[in-house]
Amino acid sequence: MMFVYVLPGWEGSAADCRVLRNAVLRPNGLKVPKGNYFLGDNGYANSEGFLVPYQGFRYHLKEWGPSTQRPVNHQEHFNMRHTRARNVIKRAFGVLKMRFGILRSAAFYPVRTQVRLIMVELTLQLNLSHSYKLSEA
Repeated sequence: MMFVYVLPGWEGSAADCRVLRNAVLRPNGLKVPKGNYFLGDNGYANSEGFLVPYQGFRYHLKEWGPSTQRPVNHQEHFNMRHTRARNVIKRAFGVLKMRFGILRSAAFYPVRTQVRLIMVELTLQLNLSHSYKLSEA
């Protein structure tokens, strides 16, 4: 799992679609490579390069446990795969929070300092991940 775009500085209460719109409209903003997609939740609209789950169909992992029935149509099958992929993304954020404790709770630093800390932490994470892969080879 690799972070391909980071836009720190937004309050946690900001609407997902507002943050995404800002990221896409920036001069060097978020670009989805042709033929690729980013996953979003129901806070986003289905648009070119972004996939969101079908509304009104089972979605959450707990709904797909061993005692439940298998997907009965293509919408439920898509939602099951979508939620599994998003779970991987959430785990990546969990790893980041475990490695950098400052991300686990509210910070009392000025917003500008918080933005810089996040960028430094992600840069360190990228470099640590890259050097780990090199040492495995």
